[in-house]
Amino acid sequence: MGKALIGALKVLVPLALGVWLIVYFYQQLSLPQRAQLFEAFGQAQWVWLVLGLVLSFLSHLVRAWRWRYLLDHLGHRVPLGLAYNATLSGYFMNLLLPRAGEASRAAVLTRKAGVPFEQGFGTIVAERAVDFLLLGAIAVVTLGLQLDKLDVFLARIAAFRNSQGAPSSIAMGQVLLWGGVVLALLVMIGVYLVRSRPALRSRARQLLSGLIDGLRSVLRTRHRAAFIGCSLLIWALYVAMFWVGFLALPSTAVLPPAAVLAGFVAGTLGVVLVQGGVGVYPAFVAIILSVYMPAPVEGGLVHPDALALGWLLWVGQTTLVIVLGGLSLLLVARTPAQQRA
Repeated sequence: MGKALIGALKVLVPLALGVWLIVYFYQQLSLPQRAQLFEAFGQAQWVWLVLGLVLSFLSHLVRAWRWRYLLDHLGHRVPLGLAYNATLSGYFMNLLLPRAGEASRAAVLTRKAGVPFEQGFGTIVAERAVDFLLLGAIAVVTLGLQLDKLDVFLARIAAFRNSQGAPSSIAMGQVLLWGGVVLALLVMIGVYLVRSRPALRSRARQLLSGLIDGLRSVLRTRHRAAFIGCSLLIWALYVAMFWVGFLALPSTAVLPPAAVLAGFVAGTLGVVLVQGGVGVYPAFVAIILSVYMPAPVEGGLVHPDALALGWLLWVGQTTLVIVLGGLSLLLVARTPAQQRA
């Protein structure tokens, strides 16, 4: 009876979390945003959106494959299926709690493949560093293609912040001040605990050593060329996924490559700034794309079709992560411990 209950919970808990996330993100939308969302659904040519989801799935698969190169350098041969499920379950956890996904990914490999948490987490940090550099490169190329529109971008972003009731500089200064004080206190408490407790000090050294090993694995892996190739392929798939989505609406299908890249960078920043990118991703994409589109008949900063595309892309990607991530959580729970290739 107990095993049957545990087995049922392993299925029901990820499913319940997935349903809750869908409901949660929907409830975060205002009534006008919900109306815009359904309007976008009615306009779309779904074949292009489905193709974008396929490209997104392939990017997740390549990411899991790339991760194995770093783990292999550290002496851990992890099956592709386990690396993939750990990656997608990590994305799922990030929707529940920002930045929890990285620790979740490392914890899965610790439980199921015996990879020390410090080393697994170190490889994830190394991956993030490489991804940050590639995103920066895309942003630089994007900026170079449209320096003539930089003033327009900045003006529209400022207007959007004002329309959202952005906090004053004094209020922001107070938030930053108190945030700095709290951060300093936390650092001081952490340093005191590490220095006064040998067990914590040993654990901190292990974590630091693991992080260093993970970062070094990028430079020292014998699969360096394959790792670089996978990294380029991941971001090429990201851009292709975004670009294919433009074909879903006639008015966005004719936009130039510069608009695609600018919208891609803006949307990515929206996801970084806000958990799941809810509300912000569609807005950022719409604000940037509207620069390349005719002025809206009813006035305003944002072209309706640009906003519709932002919603379509956000809903598609968020739903994919919830579905595949929830499935990966279920599969991880059913994977025997100490699985090795």
